[in-house]
Amino acid sequence: MPDETKSAPKITNHTREDDDTSDFPDGGWRAWSVAFGSWCGMVPAFGLLNSIGVLEAWLAKNELKQYSEGTVGWIFSIFTFFLYATGIQIGPVFDAYGLKYILIPGCTGLVLALMLFSLCHEYYQFILAFSLLGGTTASMIITPSIACITHWFYHRRGLALGLAATAGGFGGIIFPIIIHNLIHSVGFPWAIRIIGFIAAAFGIVCCLLLRTRLPPKKADAIMDLKALTEPRFAMLSVAITLIDLGLLIPLTYLPSYALDHDMDPSLAYQLSSILNGASILGRALPGYFADKYGRLNVVLITAFFCAVFTLGLWLPIQSNTAGIVAYTVLYGFWSGSAISLPPVCIAQLCETEDYGKRYGTTYSLVSIGALVAVPIAGAILQSQDGDYWGVILFCGLAYVVSFVLFCLVRGMSSGWGVMHKF
Repeated sequence: MPDETKSAPKITNHTREDDDTSDFPDGGWRAWSVAFGSWCGMVPAFGLLNSIGVLEAWLAKNELKQYSEGTVGWIFSIFTFFLYATGIQIGPVFDAYGLKYILIPGCTGLVLALMLFSLCHEYYQFILAFSLLGGTTASMIITPSIACITHWFYHRRGLALGLAATAGGFGGIIFPIIIHNLIHSVGFPWAIRIIGFIAAAFGIVCCLLLRTRLPPKKADAIMDLKALTEPRFAMLSVAITLIDLGLLIPLTYLPSYALDHDMDPSLAYQLSSILNGASILGRALPGYFADKYGRLNVVLITAFFCAVFTLGLWLPIQSNTAGIVAYTVLYGFWSGSAISLPPVCIAQLCETEDYGKRYGTTYSLVSIGALVAVPIAGAILQSQDGDYWGVILFCGLAYVVSFVLFCLVRGMSSGWGVMHKF
């Protein structure tokens, strides 16, 4: 077996944009306006991802009530799959051509997807409009939004990405509230159309403010499967896949869980907003501490507390309304950095020029995990005759395994000392 200290890539704390870190503005009006443009783009894109619990609960009990939870869950799993998988393809296009072929079509397409979603009645229509078109176009917004921040920030990249990632929490607050408050007055279709108009407004601001700084580069390979033969990178990729898999289950099933445990519907439909409200702080603060104390250190702490609260609080609470709300708040805070920080962690295990390929490799696995997470949870729920303990256990164990893998990667990379920054 080769000596890993010789064969492993150099550990770095940056991505591939530029080795001369002194050129990065790391602040100023222009850089922060780009960060705000990124935030505006991610409000509708990630906001929809963070609202799938309300959408699933409504569709499963109304338009698609003749289908099982697992079958309805495929709509949102396919959406998440395309959100991640399309980003792998879009990254090289962004590198080669910048924003011009990606951002405006993405913003326009997402609004169109929501308008078509509001007209759906049949199962296949929801798949085509929301899952395929919505997931693909959301990715066309998210990928350049994140990439542009890396053009303008280096030392404060974790903070900038963390602040931009609060957009998903903001969207995940306002969209469920809009659906809940309007669904009985104007109906579900018009509630979705209003969200579409909001997405259009945020998309316009995003297109006006988002700018690249670095010149286009020749498109690189989108994946490097050989990288998975490196133990540390393979474990990191699986850990990120599992933490994302765990994230999707509460996002999707908390409102349905609450309704099935006799919670007042007006409160049950607000759980997604409560979770996302807590996650806003959980997205911003970890970004600051990640830059200060180590990105992987913060992510493994996130996985640990998500496991603790899922298995120690959600699993035993049953019909306790206060307990469900408490779990929603605590889990929402600690899960906040599960989306924003893992891409930065990938950069710590590769050379600058290899980041794009490594990112594509990891998120190929993540997209597969996202595709099967909700249907597996739905199948478990159906096999337990509607009892959620199996789903909660599945979610909690995903976090436990991801925590163990993050710890192993950290230990193999920087040593086993508690105070080591990595």
